[in-house]
Order: sequence, then structure tokens, then C-alpha cells
Amino acid sequence: MDSVLIITILIVVCALAFDFINGFHDTANAIATAVSTKALKPRHAIILAACMNFLGAMTFTGVAKTITKDIVDPFTLPNGSIVILSALISAIAWNLITWYFGIPSSSSHAIIGSIAGAAIAAAGFASLNYKGFIKIIEALLLSPVIAFAIGFIVYSIFKVVFKNFNLTKTNKSFRLIQIFTAALQSYTHGTNDAQKAMGIITMALISNGYLTAANADVPLWVQASCATAMGLGTSIGGWKIIKTVGGKTMKIRPINGVAADLSSALIIFGATYIHLPVSTTHVISSSILGVGSSHRIKGVKWDTAQRMIITWVITLPISALLAGLIYLLLNSIL
Repeated sequence: MDSVLIITILIVVCALAFDFINGFHDTANAIATAVSTKALKPRHAIILAACMNFLGAMTFTGVAKTITKDIVDPFTLPNGSIVILSALISAIAWNLITWYFGIPSSSSHAIIGSIAGAAIAAAGFASLNYKGFIKIIEALLLSPVIAFAIGFIVYSIFKVVFKNFNLTKTNKSFRLIQIFTAALQSYTHGTNDAQKAMGIITMALISNGYLTAANADVPLWVQASCATAMGLGTSIGGWKIIKTVGGKTMKIRPINGVAADLSSALIIFGATYIHLPVSTTHVISSSILGVGSSHRIKGVKWDTAQRMIITWVITLPISALLAGLIYLLLNSIL
């Protein structure tokens, strides 16, 4: 069998593994609030999230195209296959480490940092598409800030609108609404996160000559396989991260959960619409922090929030360094 084909198959397998891990690593964030308020039982929430993630992943491809061309140019990338394989191994490793410790780190930061780090190791800093890369970094950095602000505003509106309502009846109604907001959030997660693996596979197909510049769209089989991998990963669940996001950040009530879900879904879908990858982990966690600050700032467990933020900050450089080292190792072997 041709060596290029073997490496391409390895990349596809690793990309699907990344999507599978992303499913149980990041999707937990999408259903954490609904589980913590008992709007949904964990098993039901996971099944719902798996179905909606699959549907979301099959709906759009704009973010995948951004990943394909805006970090590095796959048509000119030297040793492109090894770069992509190194990036995937690095991102998978970081995801598994943070999942093991129940830390809601960003799969988006991990894969984007890993692609950049492996490309720099292969061809220096000049290999980066700075215009596209900076645009992606800006989206990753600004989206949590906007999510925090939107969460704060939405819950502030809720407090005014529902201040005279019976608390028991309001909680019961919002638990029902949370089923729909959890479904919406899982759908938007699929529209953005699943596309990152699609973009990586498409990049590998271009780099190895299986796609041309005139035919560089995401193939349907890539879209379907990534959607399936994420759906299956979601079905495994991510209970450790559900506990961190849904319980250790603040005490979440149904009305808090709905406000956070709506805020984060709005930001994620907005990013998908303009073809920008964002960290669903950061957006969802920041929405919860914004809602919590609006509800009662002392009620937010800022020590947990601080631990999460530190992980967010270190993910990009660590994953980039790890990918660079893996590239040097693989390049010496292959």
C-alpha cells in the first residue's frame, strides 16, 4: 500500500478519534446546566445531546473551510501529512489529560494551537497564515468575554421580568424550557466543534493530492463520518466535566440554566454563521459565570473559575509546544 495513502488513513482515523473524544469532552458542557438542575436525567441528556450534535454537524461546513485554509496553507505546507498527524496526536493527548482531571479545557484551543505548533516546527513562523490565524485567535479570545456579558444581561432581564412570579412554578416551567435550550445548545455545539475535524481531514486530503484547489469543499463522507464520531463520543458522556461546569462553578437553578444556555447558544451559532471557530467550552462556562455574577457575585465559586481560566490560557502554548515536539519525533522516524 502507498505510504501517502497509509498516512492519510492514519490522519482520518486520528481526526475521527479527536472528534469522538471531543464528543465526551466538550459536549458535557452543553448539557451540564440541564443535568445539574435535574431538568434532564444524565442518560436522557446525553442521548439528546448526541442526536442534536449529529444534526448540527451535518448542517454547516463554513468553520471546516476556515480551519482548512486560515491557519496554514495546505497547498504549500512542507511535510503536510506529518504536520497534521502531529497536531492531532497533540490535541488528543491534551484532551485526554484534561478530561481525566475533570478540567473543562478547550478542544478548539488544543487543535488550533497544535496545528500552529507543528507547522512552525516544520517550516518556521513564516508557514502561518497570519491574517487568518489572528482572526481565529481574536474569535477565541473575544467570544468568552462577549458570552460573559450576554449571560449577565440576559439574566438581568430575567430577574426584572420574573421578579413577581411564584418561585416554585417558575422553576418547574424553566425546567421544561431547559430541555429545549439544552437541545439548542447541543445543536450549536455540533455546528461548530465537529467542523474542526472536518477541516483537518480536508486539509490532509488537499496536502496529499486527493483534493485540488478547484475541488476543496468538505466531502460528504467526511462530514458524515465526523458527525457520527462526535455523536458516538457524546453518547459516552463526560460526567467529570458535567460536575465541574454544572456544579462546581455556581449553584445553578433552572432560570439560571436557561439564561446561560440561551446566551452561549447565541454566541456559538453566531460564530458558526460567520465561519469562525470558537471554544464552546469557554463560551458555555463564561455564560454561566456571567449569569452567576448577575444573580449574586459572591455565589460564584471563583476558585474553580480561576482554575478553569488558567487551563484556558495555557492550552494554546502547551499544545503548540507538544505538537512541535511530536512533529520532530515523527519526522525523524517516518
